[in-house]
This record gives sequence, structure tokens and C-alpha cells, in this order.
Amino acid sequence: MRILIDTNVMLDYITKREPYYTDAYTIMKKCRSGEVKGCIAAHSVMNAFYILRKEYTETERRKILLNYLKIVSIFGIDKERIIDALNRTDFKDVEDCLQDECALLFNADFIVTRNITDFSCSKVKALTPKEFLRVEPRT
Repeated sequence: MRILIDTNVMLDYITKREPYYTDAYTIMKKCRSGEVKGCIAAHSVMNAFYILRKEYTETERRKILLNYLKIVSIFGIDKERIIDALNRTDFKDVEDCLQDECALLFNADFIVTRNITDFSCSKVKALTPKEFLRVEPRT
């Protein structure tokens, strides 16, 4: 199974944010074991680096993100996908649309996010971490 992990779930894991950490940790454990192939959008790295600045030094943020990237893949998008995202007016937030575009490129089965309402028009089905953890693995 292939999933794109939204930035909020990534940050739940990194910052051990409660009450979400346990589900994020379980998802990362599945990625680490190879049970699930996880990826994040390339722009999530920059967003997380910026968001984490209040709690961590630059050196700490670099180390944290480098360690996180040992577990998941990164998928980037090109100009064509960015233009597609900007033209998709069904999304209110272009960043969420870029997540969907990355999920499409990665051939993800799901986008795992805590904000599924933001992905109501995504081409890849969005699930909360709790919903994803209830999905039966494909055989």
C-alpha cells in the first residue's frame, strides 16, 4: 500500500503532538517496516522546516528532517503540476492541491491527513490517520 503523508501528520509524529502522536507513530512504524510505502510532498519539508523554527534550532530541524526522510520517500512536482494545481479552483488551498498532485505522481492509494475536508475534491482518497489504520492491507 502506498500513502502520501500530509504535513500535519508528519508534524504530529515529529513533535509528538497529542492526542495525535500515537496514530502518527503507528503509521511511521508501518513505513519503517515496509508494510506501507510512505512519501511526503517535497514542499512539506520546507513547510515543516519553517513551522518547527519556534521549537528547534536550525541544526536540530535539519537533523530531525534528515532522520524523518530515512523512513519516507519524497515526491516533487514540476511546473506542469503546479499549473494544474493553480487551475484547480475546486481546492480552496493550493498547498492541499499540491499534496493531491504529489499523491497522484506517487500513485498513492491514500492521502493520510487530519484535515480530510480540505481534500473533499482530491483525486486520491483522503483518510484520517485513524481511518487509515483500520484499512485492511492488500494481499
